[in-house]
Amino acid sequence: MRGFSVFQRVSRAFHDYPSLSKLLVVFTVSGGGLVAYAETNSVNGAQIINSSEVESKKKKVVVLGTGWAGTSFLRNLKDPSYEVSVVSPRNYFAFTPLLPSVTCGTVEARSIVEPIRNIVRKKSMDVRFCEAECIKIDVENKKVYCRSNQNNNLDGEEDFVVDYDYLVIAIGANVNTFNTPGVLENCHFLKEVEDAQKIRRTVIDCFERASLPTISDEEKKRILHFAVVGGGPTGVEFAAELHDFVNEDLVKIYPGVKDLVKITLLEAGDHILNMFDKRITAFAEEKFQREGTRPVIKDFMKQIGQTNRRALATDEWLRVQGCGNVYALGDCATINQRKVMEDISAIFSKADKDNSGTLTVKEFQEVIDDICERYPQVELYLKNKQMGNIADLLKVAEGDKAKESIEMNIEQFKTALSEVDSQMKNLPATAQVAAQQGVYLAKCFNRMEESEKNPEGPMRFRGSGRHRFRPFRYKHLGQFAPLGGEETAAQLPGDWVSIGRSSQWLWYSVYASKQVSWRNRALVVSDWGRRFIFGRDSSRI
Repeated sequence: MRGFSVFQRVSRAFHDYPSLSKLLVVFTVSGGGLVAYAETNSVNGAQIINSSEVESKKKKVVVLGTGWAGTSFLRNLKDPSYEVSVVSPRNYFAFTPLLPSVTCGTVEARSIVEPIRNIVRKKSMDVRFCEAECIKIDVENKKVYCRSNQNNNLDGEEDFVVDYDYLVIAIGANVNTFNTPGVLENCHFLKEVEDAQKIRRTVIDCFERASLPTISDEEKKRILHFAVVGGGPTGVEFAAELHDFVNEDLVKIYPGVKDLVKITLLEAGDHILNMFDKRITAFAEEKFQREGTRPVIKDFMKQIGQTNRRALATDEWLRVQGCGNVYALGDCATINQRKVMEDISAIFSKADKDNSGTLTVKEFQEVIDDICERYPQVELYLKNKQMGNIADLLKVAEGDKAKESIEMNIEQFKTALSEVDSQMKNLPATAQVAAQQGVYLAKCFNRMEESEKNPEGPMRFRGSGRHRFRPFRYKHLGQFAPLGGEETAAQLPGDWVSIGRSSQWLWYSVYASKQVSWRNRALVVSDWGRRFIFGRDSSRI
């Protein structure tokens, strides 16, 4: 009875003082007891969730987004000393390279999505997922304001706040129309799984409408004229998928309109697939005869003084410039590679160890590895100019063959490196870049404490010591462009180009192996097998 009386008193206290709002959980094991609790408060009407005293010692990491960058970071984060909160309006990761295949039923939508909670539950660390949208970032107070999806709003509480020690922004970017007239008003975009499903329904609707007996031939031609805007890999692949869908499947079901279908690929540039090798561009052309940033990012940019930009500017370690504990990766960010000429005097001073005012080949050789790691454009410049060693670079300033004893002053040094920064290029907004950034950042977080004691990065030319981590370096692993008819163009490292059916099978194997789980690998392969045997599904589901 005594225990019951205590329980009654506690219950009455919670009832009389709801501001306490404490969730009390009691576990009893073999006569012993364990009590855990969590407190909830509110700020400006938004709920704030605070961890228990034990968990508060953990560094809080908030990840915004479950695309390539965010999911890659989450999958590779292993340090259990973090308390991770993932916030995203969608509770799944989508394998976006196969979205064009979803538009025509070659692959089903379920086969390319992986529930985030499946990924979270396999982590041996404290990870929590919230299906919600970030509406504001308060960088000064280290808080993220979020709003739950209205469809999930069951208790009337729409907004909540999550505190962070580190913030990882990976929410992608809006579609860029490149100011093409009429696109924003009339086009179906292909960025999400829902977009692919909508396109698929629309294509079938067009064929059903064109098959009605009251429609004239001219109207049928208009209805069945499909325009694809953008001659990049996605546009080309979708046009190829649609062509195969029409010619291999729909012509059998709608024989009366098969000769009225027309597919037009529109590209503002001189060539389609202009980022590929010219051989691929020529073959694809013969065969065929993002607007700004999201509102929450714009608001965040104003807070940190990054106005008049299309994406968040980060340094080479993916840290948002002006915010040491906020990181941005994927389509919502761009790396501002520091220029050599901005630090040319500092580089010269570090290399000139004897403070003689001149630099020898030997002195330069001792710091060249750090220079190339900190400024990758130097290494790229040497490679493009086919310079075998530092002496080749130094003789640019001297005009004669450099020798070990050659010395140069600061002005000659500037001349030698004057063209290096011209090699700088922005990284493409692709899944491959975002995934590599996620892996890189997770490895940095995993080694955060260790690298504080033992920095592994290059020499600090402005300051002393070394950087904690090596800068992010993108490694291009090649790219594919399916062209329809079981033919694919492949451009792989080492200037290796392949076009044809063999490349199509390579594309199958790579895309199947890159799926998040064995479940998705099996589903994708099953979809491809079904398509070979039974054709694509032409229902409007």
